[in-house]
Amino acid sequence: MSGRVQRRQQARWDSQAQQQPAQQEQYAQPPQEYVQPQYETASAEAAAPAADPLERLKTLGDLKAQGVLTEAEFEAQKAKILAG
Repeated sequence: MSGRVQRRQQARWDSQAQQQPAQQEQYAQPPQEYVQPQYETASAEAAAPAADPLERLKTLGDLKAQGVLTEAEFEAQKAKILAG
């Protein structure tokens, strides 16, 4: 009986040994279909602040009202806008 168990275990180990190199190859090579994602750059219109100082001040006031900007940040940005 031990001979039969030994043969069955040996057959299982042999099949596992044959499968391992194929699995290792699969993980060793990077996938061929992977393509580096291309990120869109922000358009100049979206990245640039509004040219009109009044519009910029309104936007700044809205941000302060929403709590996005503190009083100090608001005053600093307002000074930059008014300085030109």
